[in-house]
Amino acid sequence: MNRSPEPAADREASSPADPAADREGSSPADPAADREGSSPAEQVARVLAAVLDRSPRTLGELSDEAAISEADLGPVLEALERHGLVAVDPDRASIRPGAAALRFARSDLGLADLVELARPGMRRLAAESGETANLILPRPGGTEAIAQIDGSHLLGVTNWVGRPLGLHATAAGKVFLAFGAAELADDPLEPLAPATITDRERLMAELETVRERGYATIVDELEPGLSAVAAPIREHGGAVVAVLCLSGASLRLEPQRLELLGRVTIEQSDEI
Repeated sequence: MNRSPEPAADREASSPADPAADREGSSPADPAADREGSSPAEQVARVLAAVLDRSPRTLGELSDEAAISEADLGPVLEALERHGLVAVDPDRASIRPGAAALRFARSDLGLADLVELARPGMRRLAAESGETANLILPRPGGTEAIAQIDGSHLLGVTNWVGRPLGLHATAAGKVFLAFGAAELADDPLEPLAPATITDRERLMAELETVRERGYATIVDELEPGLSAVAAPIREHGGAVVAVLCLSGASLRLEPQRLELLGRVTIEQSDEI
């Protein structure tokens, strides 16, 4: 920690020939040297504090804010991302809070609680559509529902809360992939149902469609007979931090109805 400057008389009393006295009685000439010599724990703390203070951040912005070189910042971000504390775009153009940080924020009972903010919109969606509405967050390698409002139909109602799901076969996962809130692993795409998209080129083309129209859909891709539509929830900076999703039986959610519900879901997600 830098100490307050000594009075002039005290400084003159220290002999320049005594290096220890000189170090003890003066502040570092270059504050950057003190930052560079900080502990790894201090670096991690500064990076996380900067991301939580405002996001999304670019790599350069975060490097400046946390006073860490971009080379040293890489391993810190990798560790934070492994534990869900930050989310990093593949090209590192956008860095924001991760799923674990968002879950912690959700535990706060303040006015900014995401679940409380989303609940009115979820109720409207469930009431108007009759389908099940969910609030979904990204998690390492997949998605997780953190709140649910059941629809009026018995067929198709499933409790999704706390049930981890993948990315490529869910409407929420496609939203996170399309808008850079999640990254697809290099592993082969698992065929969870006969209609699951397992071809990467086809999936990339669909993600482009998601970006163009603003919502994602699945039809029999997670399991036969289940369809869903999902739209992104953005923070003030524009980054996608959660998803609002409607799911139900495919026999009710025909293409025209999915398109209609997609527009309605976008309206409610924008409200949130």
